[in-house]
Amino acid sequence: MPRSGRIHDRAILDALEALDPEPFGGTVWRVTRKGREPTRGSAAHGRWSASGEFEVLYTSLERDGALAEIGYRLSLEPVWPSRIEHELHTIRVEAERLIRFPNLSGLEPFGVDVARYRTFEYDATQALAAAAHFLEFDGLIVPNARFACANLVLFTERNPGLTLIETQPVNWEQWRRGRRR
Repeated sequence: MPRSGRIHDRAILDALEALDPEPFGGTVWRVTRKGREPTRGSAAHGRWSASGEFEVLYTSLERDGALAEIGYRLSLEPVWPSRIEHELHTIRVEAERLIRFPNLSGLEPFGVDVARYRTFEYDATQALAAAAHFLEFDGLIVPNARFACANLVLFTERNPGLTLIETQPVNWEQWRRGRRR
């Protein structure tokens, strides 16, 4: 198994090992800044990745889920960033060993405070993802924090099958108008 500097909680490892992994074959969506390789992962600090431990590819099982995740981040700026361009990518994914958490309550046994899931308190989710990565799962299917759907978080070094289907520009002004209704 891969080694990292993190010491994993034995209870989390045991609980993950008791779950049956499942394959995933389907279409997902991802929003990136214009020009960024859409299938390139990130090792930045995020809900399912601690800085520098491993790369993940954040995607959503629904188009609107991908837009909501990035749209939320942009909405935190004092002024909506008007010069940053984004693209919405449709990607076909084939992965063999995923752990599915179909709802927030499924995360509670792993130490996730579901009442605080939508905040930026990532310690528990990062520990869960690190343990899943350590156990050589391909990724996780988890609840989206900004939209009523699931996200697919892939560990990029596991080399999941990724095929870019389509890329289109994101019109944030149109997206924002649609959300006001």
